[in-house]
Amino acid sequence: MRPRVSVQDSALRNGNFSLRIDPVRREDAGLYEAQVAYNTESQSCQVELGVITVTLSPPSPVVENEPLLLSCNSSHWANLLETRWFHNGHLVPTSRTVCSLHGALSIPRPAMSDAGSWRCQLRYSNNEIVSATYNLKILGFDGPMNPVVYAAAGSAAD
Repeated sequence: MRPRVSVQDSALRNGNFSLRIDPVRREDAGLYEAQVAYNTESQSCQVELGVITVTLSPPSPVVENEPLLLSCNSSHWANLLETRWFHNGHLVPTSRTVCSLHGALSIPRPAMSDAGSWRCQLRYSNNEIVSATYNLKILGFDGPMNPVVYAAAGSAAD
């Protein structure tokens, strides 16, 4: 997993045997075990790493008015009970412009106003809630809905 994994050598003297993974990938999910031996003593601990991902289809860049699908997946073992989506911190209700299907969020005609932070929140049968965020960028025209430009005859217009 190198070079994504590191242990802070300076922290080892203080008993901190933390493992840092940056960036975390979907395949990093699973059980990790640390074993430490010092003189005649030996200690170990186990930590399970769960990974949640938000993916965009088609991949970036998203063009205004072209359909997109945000999918939310987790390595969690329990049964998924509910998926909720938030846009810029606000719960997104299902409507004609946004529909949620099996943990995925479909936006048939994305607008510039759909850009920003999208967070999926997954609730499982063991009452655990996990979430992940995706920063959506949309290419398009961010101006008046029906722009009109006037230019004098013989001059340039942009």
